[in-house]
Amino acid sequence: MRKLASIRKIDAIRPIPGADAIECAVVGGWTVVVKKGEYTAGDLAVYCEIDSWIPHELAPFLSRGQEPREYEGIRGERLRTVKLRGQLSQGLLLPYATCGKICAEGEDVAGLLGIVKWEAPVPAQLAGEVRGAFPGFMPRTDQERIQNLSAEFETWTNLAWEVTEKLDGASMTVYVYDDDVGVCSRNLNLRDTDSNTLWQVAHREQIITAILDSGRDLAVQGELVGEGIQGNPYRLRGQNFYVFDIYDIRAGHYLLPAERREFCEQHELAHVPVLAHTAKLADTLGLVTIEQVLKFAEGQSVMGDITGPEREGLVFKCCDRALSFKAISNRFLLKGGN
Repeated sequence: MRKLASIRKIDAIRPIPGADAIECAVVGGWTVVVKKGEYTAGDLAVYCEIDSWIPHELAPFLSRGQEPREYEGIRGERLRTVKLRGQLSQGLLLPYATCGKICAEGEDVAGLLGIVKWEAPVPAQLAGEVRGAFPGFMPRTDQERIQNLSAEFETWTNLAWEVTEKLDGASMTVYVYDDDVGVCSRNLNLRDTDSNTLWQVAHREQIITAILDSGRDLAVQGELVGEGIQGNPYRLRGQNFYVFDIYDIRAGHYLLPAERREFCEQHELAHVPVLAHTAKLADTLGLVTIEQVLKFAEGQSVMGDITGPEREGLVFKCCDRALSFKAISNRFLLKGGN
């Protein structure tokens, strides 16, 4: 589970050229602009990730003197990627004492502080009628950000990875388990109704048939993109589904990349764009630092034309073991992407 707010050690404090009142704190792979002298390297602090919804009482300065916004009944503000005096700032640091009690390094304190994840509103045609919560027998669609994996990354550079484009759309899961068939959004299990786009696409693309034909209990997960979704950045007609993961429910693990791609080819399911099949980060791609990975994630989407959109980022999945991470393009985030 993503830790929106956790106790983290500040790895370094760096000056910002030309800035007298602010400096840059480094936390893992993240950089955060802070007041000069407020923190020192080695301090423990509360680090809040981007897309955290911060209650107003925790950081009233985020509202810049304006009336705070409201999300899910909480008055506050959303943390976004920004640049201050040319320095990228992602997230927020709060003093360790904000917790009001002793908390261990790495401890998740989002619930303690009333911090929740901000998510874009779901269009009505995707929300549909709710059948129940997202089932607990399979994982939700998400990857850890590379900035939170600085220690692990050092041991991964010589492994072979599949690199795919992260599409800017809506998460969708189609599953068959114990003869139960379902279609889910990111957080909800939805009823099969004529008005629900996710179910329409599941039937049209024969995703359920593909799972049944395999003879296995599987969850096919992917991105739904097109009209009415995230502003349709790829300028598509209708809605299209692109597979990015397949979870074997009974075995309790994801299919490895090659098996997933073979499944899609066999059943004629569209797959998210694959930029590399078996690339070693260091030797093949020349990526040996997190900063290089994030820069590599920037670029134009292969889903667009010569004037196509900025891609959201890249997803890296190890070819022979259960390791994965995502690198979201900072250029995409600075342009207002969610």
